[in-house]
Amino acid sequence: MTSPGKFRVLVAERNPLVVSALADMIARDGRFDLAGTVQTGEDFLRELSSPDRTFDLAVLGWKLSDMDSGEVLAAMQRHSLEARVVIFSNDHDIGILKQCVRLGVQGYCYQFDDPQILFDTLMAVAHGRICIPYVDVSKINDTPLSRLTTRERELLSVLADGWTNLQIASRTGISENTVKYHLKNLYDKLDVRNRAMAVALYAGAKKRGASPNPQ
Repeated sequence: MTSPGKFRVLVAERNPLVVSALADMIARDGRFDLAGTVQTGEDFLRELSSPDRTFDLAVLGWKLSDMDSGEVLAAMQRHSLEARVVIFSNDHDIGILKQCVRLGVQGYCYQFDDPQILFDTLMAVAHGRICIPYVDVSKINDTPLSRLTTRERELLSVLADGWTNLQIASRTGISENTVKYHLKNLYDKLDVRNRAMAVALYAGAKKRGASPNPQ
């Protein structure tokens, strides 16, 4: 049972040792209660979609059993699901941090940091603030979207409209294999792995008021 005045935390993490350590630390901290644990992105999204949501904020490990947190954040954008989320990453790749910020995450910290950093981050996010490690914000805003060619921007736009590869091929007069080639180049340029993540970046830019189609 959740104690009055405490923030309820859902932990999404595939490593049982990390889950156990987080559960123990949360239990010892008077500001939080553990709302539950999940190992997959699908389970997290299901919890997030529930009308009887049992948590106030979530800790997401970067790698879940079925997807990574970038894909989870992309799915949240596609389905207009909102939550206060802190990424708990075991990877120091700055590209992951930038990707998560572009996808709208509010908090980010590393598993090898002092545990107090995680709890300070959770408190900041619980109170509606953004708390991430230092990174040059101007470089986050200078996204690959702004460097796409006109053709690539058009391709991204029709992806966001839900066009299939066959529809793109038939309406542009090129083969499906050529469409796949162009899509692969587009994904490489955006530093994403699939259509869903590309569309999520596009949708996120539009939502923030940043034009994904600069002239």
